[in-house]
Amino acid sequence: MGYSSSKLAIMFSIFKFIPLVIKQTLATSVFAILTGSLIAGCSTPPTRGTGSRSSSGAVPSNYSSPIASFSAVSWSALPGWRDDDLSQAWPAWLRSCEALRKRNSEMNWRQVCSQVAGVSTRDSQAIRQYFEDHFQAYEIRNSAGSETGLVTGYYEPVMNGSQTRTSVYSVPLYAYPNAWRQTRPNPGPSRADLMASGVLKGTEIAWVQDPVAAAFMQIQGSGKIRLPDGRVLRLGYAGTNEQPFKSFAQWLLDRKEITRSEATMQGISQWAKRNPDRVNEMLNANPRFIFFKELPGNVSADLGPTGALNVPLTTERSIAIDLQAMPLGAPVFLATTKPLSDQALQKLVMAQDTGKAIVGGVRADYYWGSGDAAGEMAGRMKQNGKMWVLLPR
Repeated sequence: MGYSSSKLAIMFSIFKFIPLVIKQTLATSVFAILTGSLIAGCSTPPTRGTGSRSSSGAVPSNYSSPIASFSAVSWSALPGWRDDDLSQAWPAWLRSCEALRKRNSEMNWRQVCSQVAGVSTRDSQAIRQYFEDHFQAYEIRNSAGSETGLVTGYYEPVMNGSQTRTSVYSVPLYAYPNAWRQTRPNPGPSRADLMASGVLKGTEIAWVQDPVAAAFMQIQGSGKIRLPDGRVLRLGYAGTNEQPFKSFAQWLLDRKEITRSEATMQGISQWAKRNPDRVNEMLNANPRFIFFKELPGNVSADLGPTGALNVPLTTERSIAIDLQAMPLGAPVFLATTKPLSDQALQKLVMAQDTGKAIVGGVRADYYWGSGDAAGEMAGRMKQNGKMWVLLPR
């Protein structure tokens, strides 16, 4: 999530992703997690090409960005546009507007966002008309000219835990070391050296049961901990030891411990259950270590982690994108398929997050939501897809 989160996708170097430095994006993937200065300046807009808006106010026929080209198309070119229930996407767009109104941009976000008040939140057709009246759809192509790209998934882990160590909850999640706030090592000690050094003693922020689940939360960059008294502790990305990311899946594949079809979050968890004495060895294969911070408790537990746009992500309506491709916060129509199937997934989503593993013009990390079911979908998603960005007229 903004760092998103070290999104799940970065776990698999077998997919040749560039590792994330991890979220907040997620909480980025993050996983997307970005510094404040990056968040403030990351919505570099596409530049107008030969179709620049004329003095008569005509809609540009194309735009370009450093790694993508946009060509204006009719709404009928978007597969499933007429079928999508846009009332489900509307809350995500309103959150994008909250952030976009505050930004200086070549795009006229303030004007289109000023028109939302008169639109019924439950009327999908009225919402569709709003977008058709105020936006132009642009087909996105990669710099090489291809119209298809990779769509992966990420999620927000949710697990039981405690703020004190117990016989059940004995795996710590750590806050950023105070000693590093003044003089930050770059790089810091590896995970194995950190765990053996005692540097982290006293920085425990929460305790959970499963070390592999804790590692997945680090990869995502954020998560929720259900405490024994019923409260939910929200954790976000606070920093890293600046070590390079190395894939658990690749480590297991290199040793022929799993097959390629098992190189998923679920497959790794199953291996760990079969090999409890080797779990720490596997975890130490990745020298990177992620630290967390407690997020404000006044945020609704139903909302997702905060993405790079600095608004909460919306389940199945938020994506992480490459910031060089399009403006952060923009509406995007996504046409892909659900994990391990040919069932169409055609939805209006909002580009509210980013991550260093998300590279390319036609490239998205689809936020599935919180919890195990979302994790199942995210862990298996590696689909081809097409994207159209909607830009103000």
